[in-house]
Amino acid sequence: MDSTQSNLYVYVSIAGENKISIFKMSADTAVLTPHGEVAVYSPPSILTVHPTRDVLYAAIRATGDIISFRVDRSTGQLELMDTRGTGWEDPAYLEIDKTGNFLIIPYYVPGKVTVYPLFHNGTLQSEPSDTHSTGEHAHGVAIDLSNSAVFVSHTCPTNSIFQFQFDASAGTLSSNATPQVLPEGEDGPRHICFHPSQPFVYADNEQGSSVTAYKFNASDGTLSAFQTLSTLPERYDGSNSCARLEMHPSGKFLYAANRGHDSIAGYAVNPDGSLNSIGYFPTEKTPRSFRIDPNGTFMISAGQSSDRLISYRIDKDGGYLYPLDTYDVGKEPWWVLIVKGTG
Repeated sequence: MDSTQSNLYVYVSIAGENKISIFKMSADTAVLTPHGEVAVYSPPSILTVHPTRDVLYAAIRATGDIISFRVDRSTGQLELMDTRGTGWEDPAYLEIDKTGNFLIIPYYVPGKVTVYPLFHNGTLQSEPSDTHSTGEHAHGVAIDLSNSAVFVSHTCPTNSIFQFQFDASAGTLSSNATPQVLPEGEDGPRHICFHPSQPFVYADNEQGSSVTAYKFNASDGTLSAFQTLSTLPERYDGSNSCARLEMHPSGKFLYAANRGHDSIAGYAVNPDGSLNSIGYFPTEKTPRSFRIDPNGTFMISAGQSSDRLISYRIDKDGGYLYPLDTYDVGKEPWWVLIVKGTG
């Protein structure tokens, strides 16, 4: 068998059935094949994988626990390593710093941000190295390439992006001299990401149904907004809220999920960092999460209300999404993660 047919694995947190489902994904066609599942004791939410260690992390909403699994990259299977209780409800994102030594977690309900040191095997140490109170609905995290600036986005009512300086030797955050970026309206920045090579940052706005482009000033670690575009067609007047935001690995395209309009809004990224809309691509109902594969060829989106995944081919020149297949996966698929394997 051609190894490219089986070197990607898709992990989906199935919140309504207390499990993480595993699929083998063809790197050539994006066809998904069921490949097992792992039961957990409470609805799982956010998933992420360590960039250099074979460890997958899953958050438990109700308890705030973080479960660490060893990933067998030759088979895609998961082996339980550790469960660490954080004591804070509803971890909303999991972001590992550039050294791979710390896990930064915002908490939606209590409005906290913690930094957890990681053991050499990738599991969390027993206590955080730092904890900050920010505001309700802490939601997303982004770290600059130098590993010195950390941004934590908050939806309404806090409605701001907190700006921190990060000390990677101690695993501590300190408020920037300008501690917050405040949108002009009640936009509610939800997820946030850096351009892979240029000094630009993007956030999608949950309440504003829009995306905002920011210039990143590396000298003082601050953001300044310079463009906001709607994620919706002009004539749409129904309810909507934004969810997942992700940049294409090439840095050429940006995508944001619409819950209500049930679409993914696509944007071309210009050399100056500004965005142009390239269209609105229908999804399964309530696309809470989607993920682009590491090669930038395909996207997998989860319909939280339809209990299905949908796959797309990404046009490499225009960024357009072309639907391929749908898959029934169980009740409330919450988060999608694609991991490159070795077999």
